Amino acid sequence: MNNHPMPSPNETATAFRRFSRFYTCQLGLLDEGLLKNSFQLTEARILYELAYRDALTATQLSRDLALDAGYLSRILKSFEARGLITRSAAPHDGRQSVIGLTNAGRAAFAPLDQASQQQVLAIIGRMTPVQMAELVSAMRAVERLIRGDAPAPYILRPPRLGDIGWIIHRQAVLYNLEYGWNQDFEILLAEIFAEMMKTFDPRHDGGWIVERDGDIMGSVFVVRASGAVAKLRLLYLEPAMRGLGLGQLLVEECIRFAKEKGYRSLTLWTNDILVPARRIYQQAGFRRVAAEPQRAFGQDLVSETWELAL
Repeated sequence: MNNHPMPSPNETATAFRRFSRFYTCQLGLLDEGLLKNSFQLTEARILYELAYRDALTATQLSRDLALDAGYLSRILKSFEARGLITRSAAPHDGRQSVIGLTNAGRAAFAPLDQASQQQVLAIIGRMTPVQMAELVSAMRAVERLIRGDAPAPYILRPPRLGDIGWIIHRQAVLYNLEYGWNQDFEILLAEIFAEMMKTFDPRHDGGWIVERDGDIMGSVFVVRASGAVAKLRLLYLEPAMRGLGLGQLLVEECIRFAKEKGYRSLTLWTNDILVPARRIYQQAGFRRVAAEPQRAFGQDLVSETWELAL
């Protein structure tokens, strides 16, 4: 996940081009022969599509690989002359041909495919399983963002080992970027979590993690304050998840949980500067019962307590 300030379009373009140069060098895409083979990159890409997909036409290949139709036609004619492909009439449109690999084509592609697999395995061989999972998640995000796909679905799940450290880190970074809060806030988060998790008991405490594509995108917790009172704590969402109604959903889940466990009221602590969160609390029926000016996290703030009768 991105934990840096939002880049400008020019900065994004520069980073994109830098990654492209790095990626092409890593995979040797600029070599005269790809993977010590006679095929060029475009030719190998076409062979890959034909090997792993069925009933492809030239029109589909041109569209999916963003290739000029004339350029693709010349490559396919070359493949056909070398006995690598066959053409047959498309059942849905007699004006088009379905292209497939011959046995010779599959034999020619097999060492290329194997060499590519071995090359990638060599690159990731030094990575730990956690690093591999991070790499896969990042690659999925790159694909989704460049294609302009709809965001991946999210899930709500209970906290797991390792979540707390990440949540402390992200909230501290985000609130520094968005509100200028200093390290005192990170220290407070660590103290709150340390105390909260020491006594965390699912019989009367709850926690929800928002996860998307394996990444933590938000969280919220409900913990016991007394037999009748529960506290809503540490609501946060990544910027990419805001504006989707998730904050309201998390707060509603806390309210449902508190009612189910028999609490008579739900309380929370916040600050006046956290306007989006305060709006969610107000819409859920909370009311502000106390406010006090304070100097905290390097800022002049108004500390607030909100309550909801259940």
